Amino acid sequence: MGNTQRYFIQIAYHGKNYHGWQTQNNGNTVQSELDLAISTILGKQINVVGCGRTDTGVHAEKFFAHFDLEDNNSLASKEMIIGKLNRFLPKDITVTSLFEVSTDANARFSATSRTYEYRISLVKNPFLEELSYYYHGKLDIELMNSGAKIIMEYHDFTSFSKLHTQTSTNNCNITSAHWIKKDDLLVFSITADRFLRNMVRAIVGTLMDLGRGKINLPDLRKIIESKNRANAGMSVPARGLFLINVTYDESNFLSETR
Repeated sequence: MGNTQRYFIQIAYHGKNYHGWQTQNNGNTVQSELDLAISTILGKQINVVGCGRTDTGVHAEKFFAHFDLEDNNSLASKEMIIGKLNRFLPKDITVTSLFEVSTDANARFSATSRTYEYRISLVKNPFLEELSYYYHGKLDIELMNSGAKIIMEYHDFTSFSKLHTQTSTNNCNITSAHWIKKDDLLVFSITADRFLRNMVRAIVGTLMDLGRGKINLPDLRKIIESKNRANAGMSVPARGLFLINVTYDESNFLSETR
């Protein structure tokens, strides 16, 4: 038996046709497609471990997963692996990079931060229908940014978490949260060490309530401090949510193939 080598694979995907990242019994997922592709090309059963889980319909511009190989020769021509995977994978999943990493590097637990964007289209645009949430109405962006700053003051985000999840804690450390307007798109960007299920979409829905005058800033504090999901705003549609970055300590990486 040869030495075990661990690899990180970086992918991007359009989430419309998938029941999220994680393999399920009742729906097609990105993980199941990637497992099948890698296993077929390498001629052995490979099960990848993702950097997190995205919900049904959510997209990813940068997503990492890791897998192990006992026979290092399996990737002797690893400069060809990316091309082979991209020919095998569906058109809405692409492999962008492949890295050799240390054996204790973990795509999920070694991640130091994750960044999501939520994109709202302010005009009806057929080319953004699957990639944004069309909202027709006025929103006070300055007030929504004031709300984003308030959210950064807190750590317990039970009010924005999907109910009955198996997480041991609802605490997250948010290091950045803000809204910007890019032409006809309103984009919310948020970075944290970890996220709860449904958290970003619930935060966006609540900040939109703020922006259209349904709640005020003191109300927002009360919502967060209540630790009650029923008090927060709606979860905005999944199609506007993108995982855009995951960061790791550089010491995890041994080499890279692009």
